[in-house]
Amino acid sequence: MAPETPRMMWGHININVSDLDRARAFYALLGFTEYRAGIPYLGLEDGAEPRPLPPQCAEALGVPPGATGRACILELGGGYPKLDLTEFRGLAARPPLETSDLGVARICLGTRDLAAEHARLSAAGVAFVSPPRECPEGMAKIALARDPDGTLIELIEVVRDRWPAP
Repeated sequence: MAPETPRMMWGHININVSDLDRARAFYALLGFTEYRAGIPYLGLEDGAEPRPLPPQCAEALGVPPGATGRACILELGGGYPKLDLTEFRGLAARPPLETSDLGVARICLGTRDLAAEHARLSAAGVAFVSPPRECPEGMAKIALARDPDGTLIELIEVVRDRWPAP
């Protein structure tokens, strides 16, 4: 029997940022490239001036009517999920979640050489919560960084041949 076709597929991960240009530069350090300037279905562009979010989009996203913003869509290696960066203007923002909070607390990016990436990113001024740490049995190494607005970014080097058999 053939596997059932999934009902869902990856789309994007959205990160709200306080400064779109600064966030774009940060995520470029992590290897992201621009997929598209703006988010056309939301009517947002990445120009200097924020644009109003259409009322039906504001309602769908749970933001107040009249919200304005700028945005772009980034990608990593041409695949999915895409990364939407959105800079809203005039909205009360709360700090990003911490690892112990409920909800999406961090995104995780894989690397083949965590020590080298940690050194490169640290030299570029990226703030790390923790340096690379080896997990039990050497199955992975993990470091935790923050983007310019405090969003947690986990970097992981996985050693699959050390994982137990499923």
